[in-house]
Amino acid sequence: MDSRRNSTKAPLNRLLKTLRNYRPLILAATTCSILNKIFDLAPPVLIGLAVDVVSREQNSWLANFGYTTVPSQLGLLAFLSFLIWSAESLFEYLYGFLWRNLAQTTQHNLRVKGYGHLQKLEMDFFEGDSSGRLMAVLNDDINQLERFLDHSANQILQLIITVLIIGSSMAVIAPGIAFSAFLPIPIILWGSINFQKKLAPKYQEVRENAGDIASRLSNNIGGILTIKSFTTESWELERLSKDSNTYRNSNRKAIKLSAAFIPLIRFAILFAFLAILIIGGLQTWQDKMAIGTYSFLVFITQRLLWPLTTLGHTLDEYQRSMASTKRVLDLIDTPITISSGAKRLNPNEVYGEVDFENITFGYKDRLPILIDFNLNIPAGKTIGIVGATGSGKSTLIKLLLRLYPLKTGNIKLDGDPISSLNLKDLRRCIALVSQDVYLFHGTVLENITYGTKDVTEKKIIEAANLSEATEFIKDLPNGYKTIVGERGQKLSGGQRQRIALARAILKDAPILILDEATAAVDNETEAAIQRSLERITTNRTTIVIAHRLSTIRNADKIVVLEKGEIVEYGNHESLLNQNGSYKDLWKVQAGIKDTTKTNF
Repeated sequence: MDSRRNSTKAPLNRLLKTLRNYRPLILAATTCSILNKIFDLAPPVLIGLAVDVVSREQNSWLANFGYTTVPSQLGLLAFLSFLIWSAESLFEYLYGFLWRNLAQTTQHNLRVKGYGHLQKLEMDFFEGDSSGRLMAVLNDDINQLERFLDHSANQILQLIITVLIIGSSMAVIAPGIAFSAFLPIPIILWGSINFQKKLAPKYQEVRENAGDIASRLSNNIGGILTIKSFTTESWELERLSKDSNTYRNSNRKAIKLSAAFIPLIRFAILFAFLAILIIGGLQTWQDKMAIGTYSFLVFITQRLLWPLTTLGHTLDEYQRSMASTKRVLDLIDTPITISSGAKRLNPNEVYGEVDFENITFGYKDRLPILIDFNLNIPAGKTIGIVGATGSGKSTLIKLLLRLYPLKTGNIKLDGDPISSLNLKDLRRCIALVSQDVYLFHGTVLENITYGTKDVTEKKIIEAANLSEATEFIKDLPNGYKTIVGERGQKLSGGQRQRIALARAILKDAPILILDEATAAVDNETEAAIQRSLERITTNRTTIVIAHRLSTIRNADKIVVLEKGEIVEYGNHESLLNQNGSYKDLWKVQAGIKDTTKTNF
């Protein structure tokens, strides 16, 4: 079903559909809630019977069951009280355990399902959204739903059971008085429905504003170095204060509306209670009603109407949770535009020939960056790609990895369109060292072995040696067990890049992509890595994107891009002889004068 149609459905219906696998647990929790409420409503009956016993003695209602003396009748009432209180306590424990278990299970499964779905979405989605908002959905919104299932779901259910049981009992015992007690209920229901309608959009706004705050905090914490270096702390604090104030104001509007609900309910309850008190009292005074029945009605009216004062809070929790549920399920229902192909790949059987055929591609809401692009990369060869910023170099890599949907043209691996290949298998065949190196919070060893299973210590050390990382790893406080910090912030840029290179080498994929892999290392380390590349690139297809031409000087072929088109193609020597853009750039980097044409 189209996600847009799904998003228009009531959040509760969507949630119940999502929880269909937990119907036995929901049924058990519901049953225990109902039984608990039945036993919880029994004490007013016992009070009415007790009053009946002491006022009518041997003529009481219990005397009809053979208990003719007052002591025997009170003894029976004491025994029934013990049974009822025990059963009420038992089912209160059971419904608490079951509802909370359902809440925790739902929280866990929605978070895992949401994150699992998130990982399958294309890069366009992440570029159009903020990490802070997504974190708020997967954390705060799911926790809000958990709180509803933990408490409010049971409260709503027991409130319904209370109205049904007490209402039917009063209608049988004293239909005239029951009518008076029920008079305010339509007012309460009308108020509840109207408050619910008005609260829903307000809490949706609250959740959106909460996501904005999470986004702001995530961005600022990630960019704390930039904030400090540009001394914009006060400005960022002001921006956060503004976002927080917007959140506070949206919450204030919702609270103002929800807080007005309880006083309305209290007045409705007051009129119902007065009707029972006066009409029932007069009928009892006139001997038209037994004292025990009157006592029962007075107490049971409180049990019927007073819980309705919590309806405002319960509806408040309900609307908050439904706003959160909508955001969570909207994320889960976001369509996946890049689907996996059916053909499986064995990395050991991939040669690595890549063909870009008639590719025209542009990012969302932007002009095409590649126009009718064609390129053949032979298996086992090293191809260097250079060009000005924005010429499409990194875009080629992203398309090969299927990070973006391709609408025009085709990309083939060993003659097979990559859209027909199993997506995970395709990406297992490609080892990428991107220009934006990302290290996870953990040890050096965990980052080198990330994504590679069952690897030996010998291979890890060999990968570190090839990436020229061994020396600096030995100098770290705990060697391979040193914590690198979030995003590898405890390491220098060059150290991070060498660990990322070691990670790619250890993957041992048939296609190796180096996207500015030596940009953050010094000249000496670059020269060492360059020597290692001769061994790394043996028997594998290698695509090297570089601004430093020394990195690709020995490539089999070099592609020069301008505005998404190939303007020069050949090896280093042949490109120098063409007197074009490549030669101009080489002169600049080699320090040769008279270079005015192109600056990459």
